[in-house]
Amino acid sequence: MRAIALSPQFREDSIQAMSDQELDILVIGGGVVGAGSALDAATRGLSVGLVEARDFASGTSSRSSKLIHGGLRYLEMLDFRLVAEALTERGLLLQKIAPHLVHPVAFLYPLQHHVWERAYAGTGVAMYDAMSRLSGKAGVPLHKHLTRTGARRQFPSLRKDALTGALRYYDAQVDDARHTMFVARTAAAYGAHVVSRARVVNLVKEGERVTGAVIHDLESGREFTVRAKQVVNATGVWTDETQSMAGSRGQFHVRASKGIHLVVPKDRIRGDVGLILRTEKSVLFVIPWGAHWIIGTTDTDWDLDKAHPAASESDIEYLLEHVNTVLETPLTKDDVQGVYAGLRPLLAGESEATSKLSREHAVGHPAPGLVVIAGGKYTTYRVMAKDAVDEAVFGLNAQFDRAIPASTTQNVPLLGAEGYPALMNGRNALAQQYGLHEVWIEHLLKRYGSLIHEVLGATKDDPSLKEPLTGGTDYLRAEVVYAATHEGARHLDDVLARRTRLSIETFDRGTGACEEAAELMGKVLGWSDEQRDNEIDHYRKRVEAELESQRMPDDATADAARMGASDVVPVS
Repeated sequence: MRAIALSPQFREDSIQAMSDQELDILVIGGGVVGAGSALDAATRGLSVGLVEARDFASGTSSRSSKLIHGGLRYLEMLDFRLVAEALTERGLLLQKIAPHLVHPVAFLYPLQHHVWERAYAGTGVAMYDAMSRLSGKAGVPLHKHLTRTGARRQFPSLRKDALTGALRYYDAQVDDARHTMFVARTAAAYGAHVVSRARVVNLVKEGERVTGAVIHDLESGREFTVRAKQVVNATGVWTDETQSMAGSRGQFHVRASKGIHLVVPKDRIRGDVGLILRTEKSVLFVIPWGAHWIIGTTDTDWDLDKAHPAASESDIEYLLEHVNTVLETPLTKDDVQGVYAGLRPLLAGESEATSKLSREHAVGHPAPGLVVIAGGKYTTYRVMAKDAVDEAVFGLNAQFDRAIPASTTQNVPLLGAEGYPALMNGRNALAQQYGLHEVWIEHLLKRYGSLIHEVLGATKDDPSLKEPLTGGTDYLRAEVVYAATHEGARHLDDVLARRTRLSIETFDRGTGACEEAAELMGKVLGWSDEQRDNEIDHYRKRVEAELESQRMPDDATADAARMGASDVVPVS
């Protein structure tokens, strides 16, 4: 499989191709489920288009807990099918589909009661391990029982009175935004036409049948129409709005649940593993994240702006209060480097509590030619995509009498996965080849896998690209250039918030890196001086609005503050 660059020229070619031909399937929504649907359809030999209104993963798919997990709490709810499905997907991602992007991570589950709790929790974690091995795709070590002393040896910041012992078990983690982009890029490698910054403004109908969509190109301002035999609505929390364009009520509805996360420097908490803690509403994770910790999450109903959910001061205080109950040295707001808020697309049910709504997914065919996929969780995106495309294939078979192969994505590695273990073994040789420290090679392999040679290729002509980015020293200058040339980054926000994670990994929220990053991007994207300045100004205003929202006492005031910054930068 030949890697395809999501370059500006590829974007233009994709728009032209979608305008000129009738597609088998048009997928609306560039989150992980939409990108997964495009990949599933393309690997069945279908002609496919994928359009995203903003940037790939700019909604829910860049704002998760960044875990690939079966979900211990679903096991406690006796939802064995969901857990088994998720554990199977975890193993596939770790071992076959994305070993360069998905990696094992250890967690401690502190015990607060003697005997009975160890027996109860231990039985659950043992079942968790057994289910992953029954799938034949575990990919992580078995759990282990620890004494209080043993647990505090692995997590010295734990208060002595916060536990009587602990269980250590394993799950996996991923940079969600990068993974989603890789799924979309892999779909392109298999022939899908992939376009970001392209908003669907209407669905085209012939009688009752949906036959395509009218799309507004946010970069140029022009509109174009894409004809398709089947349209897949994979827009997550925007499902109802997209569905309404077809004039149909739909078979189910989606409610948004807000979850926020805090990012703090690694030195604020002493520990070698993560933590999972019970709260009165759900669970709280403390997750190792490179040179940082991610702490989350909340679970509250949200009915305000869906594009930019805001974290309020009360949200931040809630997480700090709960995590501080087990830490020897409490965290303060001054320790918080970054904050991000995301919306879970939950299938609406009878309960008012969002934590009780279904995390399972549903597929519907509300109108001829229109398939809707909603609900679910990040870990099971591939299964959701398969089910959505199966439903679209059913429609194709019924209308056009076509024999279409079954899904093969369980055997389709993402770009960068091929040869990754061998490259990781040979990282010392790669370090010598490119004149970089081995630590940088390992960093790049875990972000690009075997595409590392593409990333570093430009450094032969411009050795300065091997230098760390000013104000964002965890990333190389070459990564910014590569994001614009190969990864579909169109704007400064795309690079600082999603191709890198500087918007949540630095105390200045990435503003210290924005001028150099804009200069590097502008050279390859042909920005004028005015466009470059607009990009920098837009990013700084976004950061100011987010910081202001995080000082607000509640959702309504936080949302109003966050809306003070515009969304898309016009291209000059």
